[in-house]
Amino acid sequence: MITKILIANRGEIACRIIRTARKMGIATVAVFSEADRGALHVDMADEAVLIGPAAASESYLNVDAILDAARRTGADAIHPGYGFLSENPDFVEKVEKAGLIFIGPSAKAIRAMGLKDAAKALMEKARVPVVPGYHGEAQDLVVLAGKANEIGFPVLIKARAGGGGKGMRKVDRQEDFPAALSSARREAKASFGDDRVLVEKYVTMPRHIEIQVFGDSHGNAVHLFERDCSAQRRHQKVIEEAPAPGMTEEMRAAMGAAAVQAAKAIGYSGAGTVEFIVDASEGLKPDRFWFMEMNTRLQVEHPVTELITGLDLVEWQIRVAAGEPLPLRQDQLSIDGHAVEARIYAEDASKGFLPAVGRIAHLRFPPDGVRVDAGIRAGDEITPFYDPMIAKMIAHGKTRAEALARLAGALGRTEITGTVTNIAFLARLCRNADFAAGRLDTGLIARDLDSLTQTVPAPAPITALAALAASGMLPAAGVAGDAASAIGPFEIWGAARRSVTLETGGESGDFVIERLGDDSWGVSGPGLGAALTLEAVKASGADWSFSTGGVARRCRVVAGADSVTVFHEGLTHLFTRPRGARADDLAAGGDRVVSAMPGVIRQVLVTPGQGVKAGEPMVIMEAMKMEMTLAAPRDGVVAEVMVAVGAQVSDGVSLVVLESDADKAA
Repeated sequence: MITKILIANRGEIACRIIRTARKMGIATVAVFSEADRGALHVDMADEAVLIGPAAASESYLNVDAILDAARRTGADAIHPGYGFLSENPDFVEKVEKAGLIFIGPSAKAIRAMGLKDAAKALMEKARVPVVPGYHGEAQDLVVLAGKANEIGFPVLIKARAGGGGKGMRKVDRQEDFPAALSSARREAKASFGDDRVLVEKYVTMPRHIEIQVFGDSHGNAVHLFERDCSAQRRHQKVIEEAPAPGMTEEMRAAMGAAAVQAAKAIGYSGAGTVEFIVDASEGLKPDRFWFMEMNTRLQVEHPVTELITGLDLVEWQIRVAAGEPLPLRQDQLSIDGHAVEARIYAEDASKGFLPAVGRIAHLRFPPDGVRVDAGIRAGDEITPFYDPMIAKMIAHGKTRAEALARLAGALGRTEITGTVTNIAFLARLCRNADFAAGRLDTGLIARDLDSLTQTVPAPAPITALAALAASGMLPAAGVAGDAASAIGPFEIWGAARRSVTLETGGESGDFVIERLGDDSWGVSGPGLGAALTLEAVKASGADWSFSTGGVARRCRVVAGADSVTVFHEGLTHLFTRPRGARADDLAAGGDRVVSAMPGVIRQVLVTPGQGVKAGEPMVIMEAMKMEMTLAAPRDGVVAEVMVAVGAQVSDGVSLVVLESDADKAA
């Protein structure tokens, strides 16, 4: 039996594995980079070992450092989690050569499924249906473009290595193919060290449905039913659920059998997921699904399978790796209710899901009703070095409608400050008419993007309350021995009065707050109309209550030195204190292209003196494993290019400067 597991990963999946290991009485070892010294998974594990600097290539991908940590701590097994080294067959071989147990499939199985083109050829031999496309070795532009023409547009360019939407581009027109291919190759090279691609037919109404499979070393293999992962942005999953909406028993049996057949074709042992693309244009039919790829690891979305089956998939992984047979046969597995998972990210949905960084100042999840898998606590920092996922929230119900309602409600009660998040976007998606009705495909988010990412301005009473909170005038609650704080502010010759400047939604304004009575305050300022009177104002920690116009309201308020956040009716309203514009910012002129976050410059597409149109690509940078294009803010002429390809830039750095009106006049 395995007695001590080293977890070659970080964040929520490392914490998730530790919880199961602890339940099984197995000791754990965490590894961490310099950026993760104070991380939650480090504190949770029985032992922890520093393995390198912040960059993943020098820490979480450092095989020698990880194996040395296992040797030094006496671990007898390594769990790779997902991402990083989880699907690296060379790593598996080195683990086993060191006399350790790898909690996952064999190196041979990983290699068989590691490259999409080779995997599809193997699946064709195993009579698993495969989507039409070109999976050959030739990688010249003329060959790939010719194959795309043969297949017929739209097509999908996909990196042959890796997954997670990296190195993937949809191409609608022949003339767009060269640029899309170049972009996909760069991203694939940066993410997987392999820029080779394949080209496939793009299914016009596709659904992404995957089958959870499990095999053991005794020749047994089962499937644990399906998950629907069609709700995607930028080819990355956002909300996953099980079972799939509209799934029939006939379709489930066909897909399950194909997935088990795929697993047995490579002698698979451990947890794996066989992903299929499904043509949903005429509903779910057993002759309309095709193999996409197999992920030879645990999936991010595995909790939804756990909730509908009542099983612990990490425990299954550990037992199978220890040589035990699968705990259950196929006929002993069943589905109970419905489960939905949302991935909470530090990202700005209104700005193209731009990844964000920041230190989490306040973090509060609902105390009950949903499962939360998190690897971050209040005080932890979202850095540019790793994926910006904060947590996964999973709801279970007897029906899909019940599970979705619970998830949306729990998202509305989640409080995070210190970085922008996608929580409001996720809650709106749960309530989207098409999604709620099960009318989903991988293009749903793109079609409804405007409504899903709209910014809702704070109601006037909430804005007034934020101004009061920012003023610091409310009497402190429960301050022992401090009578002055309990009384609150006062003036000898008149009512206490203060002014504050707050910014929200890009608009800044001055507010005046005046004390009218013991629990009564007058607030005037932009957007409030006439001055508002806040009555019966009470605050106990973050719990606030007040009344305006005879309507009583309750909300949560988190005030910091630089901002005030009000959580009200499922929405997060952020108000910041302006600190003056940075020297780099040209808010009035729109003359600069500025980096939105730390990253690496991959391409500079303009030169000094070149004329550009508004929206024209100027710089391509990579941040948090994603490639993003920065465009010209207006029509103009390039005055200066301030970066070069390969440069590492920080947040807010000017990259390209356009000629200003003054320059033109001169």
